[in-house]
Amino acid sequence: MTIEAERAAERVARQSYGKLVAFLAARSRDLPAAEDALSQALVDALRVWPERGIPDKPEAWLLVAARRNLMQGLRHRSIRETARPTIALAFEEAEARMNETTADAFPDERLKLLFVCTHPEIDRGIHTPLMLQVVLGIDAKAIAQAFVVSPAAMGQRLVRAKAKIRDTGIGFSVPDRRSLPERLSAVLSAIYAAYGLGWDDLDGPDRGRNGLSDEAIWLCRALLSMLPQEPEAIGLLALMLYCEGRCAARRNGEGDYIALEKQSTDRWNSIMLAEADALLRKAGAADRFGPFQCMAAIQSVHAARRLTGTTDWGALVTFYDALLTMQPTIGAHVSRAAVLGRSKGPKAGLDCLTAMDAKEVKAYQPYWAVRAHLLAEVGDYPAAEAAYLSAIGLSDSPAVRSFLMGRLTGVRSGVT
Repeated sequence: MTIEAERAAERVARQSYGKLVAFLAARSRDLPAAEDALSQALVDALRVWPERGIPDKPEAWLLVAARRNLMQGLRHRSIRETARPTIALAFEEAEARMNETTADAFPDERLKLLFVCTHPEIDRGIHTPLMLQVVLGIDAKAIAQAFVVSPAAMGQRLVRAKAKIRDTGIGFSVPDRRSLPERLSAVLSAIYAAYGLGWDDLDGPDRGRNGLSDEAIWLCRALLSMLPQEPEAIGLLALMLYCEGRCAARRNGEGDYIALEKQSTDRWNSIMLAEADALLRKAGAADRFGPFQCMAAIQSVHAARRLTGTTDWGALVTFYDALLTMQPTIGAHVSRAAVLGRSKGPKAGLDCLTAMDAKEVKAYQPYWAVRAHLLAEVGDYPAAEAAYLSAIGLSDSPAVRSFLMGRLTGVRSGVT
């Protein structure tokens, strides 16, 4: 029973962490306390469930336990007495709803919490990491790795941001439309960052880090239900669907990684890709082109191979040029170099890579993978071998490392 209970607790934590924290924090107005209360509830579950059995509604059990922990914590804090009955009533209503056999689950407050995390009083640099942790339950170590900072530094920044939310009394609500544009961009970036973490976890047990890819798509759909005509939100959903539509083709039957240009289009999800096409057309009709629409347009060129049999590399260069004027990121520069190598030859791509800041790309794995491929294309095998070794060393995915090892073996034998 112990193993089954641990798996059940892990599963409900993975699936419902953000929803539970958002609900608790929205009622208590204390994000750190909500997280602590839920963490203690999970500890209690691991202690109680093996003895008493897994409850019929594990999510409801955790909510009730976390609510009790939170209320107990409130008694030891200097919070206005008048606020306690209101918070208690809200939790009692939630508990009642959760225990009704025909009722839906408690209200999902994650969209509100996303906007809370982008409040102007919170440092812009912590907006996305904060949303990744409190809304989607990603640990500080994984976030630190994604943002190339130490886990300790990221942890301190997250703690300070949560204390800011608590101490300044930031409201848990979706801002009015006048405030939306400046905050929407950060929300979209966080959703996309979550999707990227799930997408990059090629070897994860759930085809992505804790189902983050599916969660990010769900959040974007929920956001669009509130802002159905926002072109960048539409563009982000199209972008994720283009990527998700190709997901099944990333591995072959033996589990080996398959590069995009080698993927069989028969394994792509045509329904998902068609929805992405329609969304991109809808976003374009708004005549307000942004970076997420541009990235979706890039993916649409790749997706068009299922219809034409070829990839328009020149069009990809054009879109990357446009993207770099809006978001000159390392990833966009490296991707442009890769497609330029296909469009104008490997030397053109290498020239772009060489022009990049050596300090910025030192630990960026895609840079070394692309550089290795282009060096092999021009016949500089010793340099290509060194670049492949760097790319392999920087990769966290066994499947990707195996793929790159295959490329390295080809280079060493003079076959590219």
